[in-house]
Amino acid sequence: MLKNKKEKEIKIQEEIDESDELNEAQELEEDGQLSVDVYQDASSIYIKSTIAGVEPEDIDISFDNDMITIRGKRRQDRKIRAEDYFYQECYWGGFSRSIILPVDVQEEKIKATIKNGILTIELPKAKKRDINITVKDDN
Repeated sequence: MLKNKKEKEIKIQEEIDESDELNEAQELEEDGQLSVDVYQDASSIYIKSTIAGVEPEDIDISFDNDMITIRGKRRQDRKIRAEDYFYQECYWGGFSRSIILPVDVQEEKIKATIKNGILTIELPKAKKRDINITVKDDN
């Protein structure tokens, strides 16, 4: 049993410090993998993902060659000690997903929107071009 007010304050501060350490350790963990749907129609490839609770400024989408990468962070609105959970099924923290695209796309026309907690990325397909072949005579 705690004897006085000072010991109680020290005990409370120790619990707060432990909670802070736990939250910091969780933030340092590896990113979670973002679940996505990838599909196409005649003119575009689409990527959809549920990202409820993620602010647009916490999402980064990059495109390089034939790969698109989505990174972000889902932040908790308050710190909760692990021992206070009954269930913890929601993922909090950083997430990422890289997708290699099966066809060429028009990089300058890629669009991303968020509506009702769903991220949709539209990647217009590049038009196929015929290449003329010229045969040169070595003579």
